[in-house]
Amino acid sequence: MKPRLSLVLPAYNESGNLKAGALDKVEQYLASQAYSSEVIVVDDGSADDSAALIEAFAAEHPRVRLVRNPHRGKAYAVSTGLLEAKGEIVLFSDMDQATPLSESELILPWFERGFDVVIGSRGTYRRNAPWWRMLMSRGQMLLRNVILGFSEITDTQCGFKAFRGDAIRPILDHLHFYRLADAHETSGAKVTAGFDVELLFVAKRLGYKVREVPVEWDYQHSRRVNLVRDSLRGVMELLQIRMADLRGAYKHR
Repeated sequence: MKPRLSLVLPAYNESGNLKAGALDKVEQYLASQAYSSEVIVVDDGSADDSAALIEAFAAEHPRVRLVRNPHRGKAYAVSTGLLEAKGEIVLFSDMDQATPLSESELILPWFERGFDVVIGSRGTYRRNAPWWRMLMSRGQMLLRNVILGFSEITDTQCGFKAFRGDAIRPILDHLHFYRLADAHETSGAKVTAGFDVELLFVAKRLGYKVREVPVEWDYQHSRRVNLVRDSLRGVMELLQIRMADLRGAYKHR
């Protein structure tokens, strides 16, 4: 029998969050819910003891399962987890729980109203975020609207997105830049903002109903984000998606 909810958590060098009880909070919340659930943690080739910590936790909590990936970046860790998931609804989130799992209570009801993809949104406000993250986010919003016509979506980058289970494979199969089959091993932490954008772009192209829902979010410091480097990469990825679209890369296969 399918679980009602599958939660996918990508993990790369998350020892600090794991030792601080990130998975304990997830388990406690899901254990208190009436619906069935599973948790798939995809370790993205961590260089620390993340995988060992997750494996030890999973041994004591049957709901939790560890999937080991070579280090290929967050986008491919998320894709791996989405394909491993068996739930009617599949939600991916971040290990640091910047958006608490309890916010899923705002997400899940929309599937009963006929939506296929429901995404958490921080709006234009980033609680406790430094000024440069605010500037980066608002600049990306403007460019997404201009380049891809995402005027109805305010926040594509919040790491709290849910999908109807049967929509996952069609969406992933139609990705152009972040196809799992094209993944290759990398080094260091990678910010892949284009993955979230391409997921939503493809979902819309395939005719899936997408809903954006405001959720709580609290800034968690990360050394993985660089203002100049990641802003330029984000702009390039938006342009690449648009050019690929003009070449017909996202037509129905």
